[in-house]
Amino acid sequence: MFRRIFGLLLVLVLLSACAGASGDDPVTNAPDSPPAGSAPVDDNPYAPQPGDEGLLKDVIYLDAAGLLFLESYPVQVRLSLTGNLPTPCHSLRIVVVQPDSDNKIAINAYSVANPDAICIQMLQPFSVTIALGSFATGHYTVWVNDEEVAEFDA
Repeated sequence: MFRRIFGLLLVLVLLSACAGASGDDPVTNAPDSPPAGSAPVDDNPYAPQPGDEGLLKDVIYLDAAGLLFLESYPVQVRLSLTGNLPTPCHSLRIVVVQPDSDNKIAINAYSVANPDAICIQMLQPFSVTIALGSFATGHYTVWVNDEEVAEFDA
């Protein structure tokens, strides 16, 4: 009986080690109302955080990427990403760079994790939407991790 209870407690402790200390859930969606202004917006819930430099930087496995356009003036653009993190202990990070002179919007999506954490080895699905902002008139391309995923005209 004691072994069974001890085993159950050990499993619970190991699983709780995968939970983020900040309470962040990497699979929740970004807020529904991006602030108005020019791209990209500064309200990014997946932006790098203080302390990330001490974490292991890792890949994400991207399954799909697409653009959403809000019916507003000026039109607000959002990026939808669906994929998997390497483990439930990984947290999603997304860096959006201002459009360059060729109207290329570069996005770097990756994951971070505590290298000392003991974590179950299974993929953690995510589906997020991040506000890119509004843009001046022109033709734009959107690149995620050096791969073109979409283009649009503003």
